[in-house]
Amino acid sequence: MTSSLRIFPLSHHDILQRLPELVDILVDSVKGGASVSFMQPFNSDKAGAFWQKIARSVAADERVVFVAELADGTLVGTVQLITALPENQPHRADVAKLLVHSRGRRQGIARQLMSALELEAAAHGKSVLVLDTATGSGAEGLYQQGGWQKVGEIPRYALMPDGEMTATSVYYKFV
Repeated sequence: MTSSLRIFPLSHHDILQRLPELVDILVDSVKGGASVSFMQPFNSDKAGAFWQKIARSVAADERVVFVAELADGTLVGTVQLITALPENQPHRADVAKLLVHSRGRRQGIARQLMSALELEAAAHGKSVLVLDTATGSGAEGLYQQGGWQKVGEIPRYALMPDGEMTATSVYYKFV
């Protein structure tokens, strides 16, 4: 586990300031096969447009973006808590885009990002968190170890970045 890791939220301005690092994390993840809504070919222009949209969402107080920063100041991971949900779901939030750069994997970074996200969710009065991930992905083990409950799988839900069809597993957690 990385002991010199700092987990913290980014403001709208911070996202724009650190755009190159966030783009690098997303491009690395998609090129590595992560099923996070993007297809190959994927490039930094698409990633930059995505992060600019996320910055606007943070400015609108619709989500919180957490990052993991190494002691040298380099960002190696990120996750999002989506808090802007319909009026009949004030107690719930969605989790999206848990990404760890390939140079930071298998060091407990994803676990630390999720822990910070769960604390933030509770601070926002959110008691039910929901997420989905590609069935059979390494993330499933992480979520199960973190106390997430698998609801089930939806076959042929999405495409992997290479175009292969994949099922999606849906999880929830009470915080």
